[in-house]
Amino acid sequence: MATDDSPQAAFARFVRRAVDDAKNARGWTVNDLASETGVGRSTLFRWLAGDWHDYPELAKVQNFCSALDVPVSAAFRALNMPGRSPGMTARPSRVDKDLQVILDRLTDPTVSTAEKRHIREALRRLATRPIRKTA
Repeated sequence: MATDDSPQAAFARFVRRAVDDAKNARGWTVNDLASETGVGRSTLFRWLAGDWHDYPELAKVQNFCSALDVPVSAAFRALNMPGRSPGMTARPSRVDKDLQVILDRLTDPTVSTAEKRHIREALRRLATRPIRKTA
């Protein structure tokens, strides 16, 4: 069983929030989650219980996050892998801090689904906006 400060417990809380959001916003069952995310039911239950010894497979975590419109960096943060490959170190920039605020809001259970949707829509608009080249 995972301790409250372990990566297993943190990831279990992250998965629980994402699963609850999917159930509330989309009406998805565990079977729907498994089908839509490509993560098997038994794996979902292990993640929810914090019952794993090796880190979850990256592809499964990415599929899970993608299907639920959750930033994969939030999963990495829960796993104590804050958006970087193991061994990489860097000083946080102002952009990193701004992104952290946004990620915190997207994973905060007290932030409404409507507000999270608004943030995601704004990010999608920015991501598809043409890049202006400077002379």
